[in-house]
Amino acid sequence: MRSSVRRSARSRAIGAGLAAVALAAGAVSCAKGEESPKMTPAAAVAKAAKNTEAITSFRYRMTGEVPEQGQIKATASMRIKPTVAMSMKMTAPDQGAAGTAEIRLVDKAMYIGGNAEMAKEMDGKSWLKFDLSALGEEGGLGATAPGAGQADQNPASESTFLTGAKDVKKVGTETVDGVQTTHYSGTVTADDIRNSFKGEDKATREQREKSLDQYEKMGIDELTMDMWVDGDDHTKQFRMKGDADKGPLDMTITFLDYNKPVTVTAPPAKDTADLAEMMKEAQAG
Repeated sequence: MRSSVRRSARSRAIGAGLAAVALAAGAVSCAKGEESPKMTPAAAVAKAAKNTEAITSFRYRMTGEVPEQGQIKATASMRIKPTVAMSMKMTAPDQGAAGTAEIRLVDKAMYIGGNAEMAKEMDGKSWLKFDLSALGEEGGLGATAPGAGQADQNPASESTFLTGAKDVKKVGTETVDGVQTTHYSGTVTADDIRNSFKGEDKATREQREKSLDQYEKMGIDELTMDMWVDGDDHTKQFRMKGDADKGPLDMTITFLDYNKPVTVTAPPAKDTADLAEMMKEAQAG
């Protein structure tokens, strides 16, 4: 009986951790300035998308509603080059005490922690470790870990989706976090997005395809997007709305800075439980 209870507790901890991972999402950049003159809405959006290619790191704020998870709030820092690393602190008010977590991605491993409820189920250890090298292997954990496949994405890709819209329009000028911006909006389908990056280089195509995949897996085939572009032709903020198989998506990303140093460290080994081993035990049990 004790073994059965322990396996059940570990299963709950795994579920809570993986739910947190599925919420990690997106960013581009920000800067101050005035609207670029004599530029069509489509051209302005395309130029902001092109500028994402120069981004090496960024910080952002995320708020909104995610299918199955409900309302979330998060702040995050992410490094894209020379190696991928991320640190995110997230709160999901709809999940009560279990809705607070921290996610770290460093050295090709993902760590989920900062949740007292999870620690109760893991002999006092406060972090779960998931080795991303297991992704894609036959019989590996990638197929059974919701959201894990997106953990090593460059979320800047998502802001470029509006370039595929055929109805991009200028809404007006607005101030976002003290920055003067121009607000654009449009509607884009999955096919539109895929067609928009056909002419890009291989690395860009693969990255944007990877970002698009997560929305298609949710069952979203059309997105309504709003994008706020600053005077330096960077995206200061964007909002994505769509209907998924398991509920609505409505997410706003606001970018705080970019191309500043981002350092992420792994949690102490003594405070970390190996998620891969826990999942194997849960499946065997």
